Formats: sequence, C-alpha cells, structure tokens
Amino acid sequence: MINIAIEVDHVIDIDNSWLEKVASYALNFQSPKPNVDLSIIITDNDLLQELNREYLGIDAPTDVLSFNVDEIDPETGNYYLGDIIISYQKANEQAVTAGHEIQSELSLLIIHGVLHLLGMDHDTPESQEPMWKIQDQILSDMGLNLVSPKY
Repeated sequence: MINIAIEVDHVIDIDNSWLEKVASYALNFQSPKPNVDLSIIITDNDLLQELNREYLGIDAPTDVLSFNVDEIDPETGNYYLGDIIISYQKANEQAVTAGHEIQSELSLLIIHGVLHLLGMDHDTPESQEPMWKIQDQILSDMGLNLVSPKY
C-alpha cells in the first residue's frame, strides 16, 4: 500500500491516485518484494530543511529525502520500505523553472525517492548514470516528457 499525506495548505493540481500509480510503477519496474508499503509525505521547506540538517548536516531545504525503514509491519505483515518526504515549495519552484506542471515534478521526485529506497544513489558519476537512466525510462514509460535534471 502506498500512503500519501499532504501536509501543506493551498496545494493545487495534485492527483493522489496518479502519484500512487507513479510510485507503484517505479516499485514494479525494479521488481521489489511483493506486498511492499511506503509513505509519501508532501510537506514544506521548513521540515525538509530540518531533516536535511539533522540527517545530512546540510542546513538548507531540499526537494526530496528518502528514509529507508526496511522492516516487516507487524500489523499487516507487509514489507515497509520507507518514507519519501517532498517539499511542495521546492517542487513548485523546480516545476516553474523547468516549464512543466507541479504534478510532473512531483512524479519525478517520487520516482527519484523510490529508487533511493530501493538502494540506488547518485553520489558519484558512476552511480548517477544508471540511476538517471532508470529514472528517465520510468518517466518515459509513464508518458511524462521529462528528463532527469543533471545536477
């Protein structure tokens, strides 16, 4: 099950069922364990800055963070993969800069977060290339005319 929580006011143009579909597709693309649960939390810059500072030592907001839980939920028996936390403000800024809709940017960030939860990273050029390739393939398969940003 994919749980989506929107914790910011004045959010527009978000289709939770689409975001759930994007997360499910990304999970299935990478063939994870059956009965995988995860949470997606769409929140504000303040929380992302706080988490970024606490866990990565960077005192600035970021667009998305993933926290791998990697355990069996005792209530459901499902594998709980983890949490993806997204800053709506950063996502909106990035969507405007890139010239696409917020829904598309959120989709990109969800795919990115799922890949992190599944163990992928982009901290070196050698690890970035395969992650971006998979990310771009999922975006293409989902009909999103986007490419991974080249940070």
